[in-house]
Amino acid sequence: MPKLLRIKPLSLLTMEASEEGENTLKRSLGVVNLITLGIGAIIGAGIFVLTGQAAALHAGPAVALSFVLAGITCTFAGLCYAEFASIIPIAGSAYTYGYATLGEFVAWIIGWDLVLEYAFGAATVASGWSGYLNSLLQQLHIYIPPQFTAVPGTQLYFFHDKWQPLSTLPADIALSGLPHVTAICNLVAMLAVFCITAILVVGIKESANFNSLIVIVKLGVVAIFLVLGGFFLLAHPTLAFHNWHPYLPPSDGHGNFGWMGIATGASSIFFAYIGFDAVSTAAQEAKNPQRDMPIGILGSLVVCTLLYILVSTVLTGLVNYRALNVGDPVALGIDATGVSWGSLLVKVGAVFGLATVMLVMLLGQSRIFFSMSRDGLLPEWASAIHPKFRTPWISTIVVGCFVAFMPAFLPIDRLSELVNIGTLLAFTIVCAGVWILRVRQPDLKRPFKTPFVPAVPILGIVTAVFVMSRLPLLTWTVMLGWLAFGLIIYFGYSVKHSKVQQLSEEEVKQ
Repeated sequence: MPKLLRIKPLSLLTMEASEEGENTLKRSLGVVNLITLGIGAIIGAGIFVLTGQAAALHAGPAVALSFVLAGITCTFAGLCYAEFASIIPIAGSAYTYGYATLGEFVAWIIGWDLVLEYAFGAATVASGWSGYLNSLLQQLHIYIPPQFTAVPGTQLYFFHDKWQPLSTLPADIALSGLPHVTAICNLVAMLAVFCITAILVVGIKESANFNSLIVIVKLGVVAIFLVLGGFFLLAHPTLAFHNWHPYLPPSDGHGNFGWMGIATGASSIFFAYIGFDAVSTAAQEAKNPQRDMPIGILGSLVVCTLLYILVSTVLTGLVNYRALNVGDPVALGIDATGVSWGSLLVKVGAVFGLATVMLVMLLGQSRIFFSMSRDGLLPEWASAIHPKFRTPWISTIVVGCFVAFMPAFLPIDRLSELVNIGTLLAFTIVCAGVWILRVRQPDLKRPFKTPFVPAVPILGIVTAVFVMSRLPLLTWTVMLGWLAFGLIIYFGYSVKHSKVQQLSEEEVKQ
């Protein structure tokens, strides 16, 4: 058992971070790329989908406070991530940080957990992206064959000039006279993942530039929504007063609404914050990671938290929270302003926004595989670097293919909660790791230092565990099942091939 808790020496991590050559990742990302990488992942499903659902089902107009709570939890974790990223500028994120402080067994658990977070998260977003793109094209009277726009078995009917799932049609509608098809697969989502995978294989700089361009577009869309919605509310203050009252709806006795509803809402929208931690997976491709990684992590977190609070406040002012449990709540909100082109604009923003979320999640997933393979915990092909593009091309393609088939054939619901628990577990490990490293190596050079240690790490752990406690039981069941499958791989393959396990006791203590 002691060998399972062997840590990866910081001296070895430092040596890996300084490696150069065609078999290493290319350092080409600046601070702007890193900030937009985080924004690209964070601003997506959270604003365009989850805001409305959290308001309608859990928190009411107080959903803005849910974003505050989630943002505070992320801030504690973000400060800890920033310290680790400045000390250990290696791809791998929480997996690498756990390896350096808590040992190999914990590192495996968090690495395997991150596989769940990024892969299933990207699949979920791909499914949402497909829906928004199809809705946008149909609004322009461009029709993709409907049997290739949803998972197998979905019943689609042509109603009001667009193909819609049976579940979204009015209950009293006569179905017999409507054109009808049964879906074969969501080919649109599959092709989207393949396209993003190709971009990631070509190069990290190209991927980051593509991401930065789209981030500018979708931030512009969010800004237009805030301006149009804000001015409309200023001109119609009675509407805002009516929709914001009561700001904190009475509890339903099941953890929704009231003060506990704010926490439940925070747990449901935590998916919206996945992204700032993904910045740390690109540490080995940053030009000046000691300086730029903390700025990228904390900068993207601050910008996006402020935008989430503003959007949720304006949205619940424009539309009563009870009506926001729809797939496109922001489009519904801008329709309330009477701006006819608003819905079209929001759908364009959502298509661009969700594309960058997919990109960053697939980027993070392949880098986790890369790091675990370099440590011997996964087969060597997962860390193979393309001689021209300098990217982990095989793991990127394998991950892309695996993710692409999920939204194409699987009806994925409640996946945001599954991804949330993975993120929160990673936060807990990182916060604990910073505290432990401060105790073990207080004199270690830290280009960025988390303030108020151990208070900040402890608060990060407590808030993350509290938000995790608000997640459904099914989420915990799936998570434990996934980890059990991972442990079979760990004890069947990883222990025998681990490079750290092969080090002498003296080398481990260096």
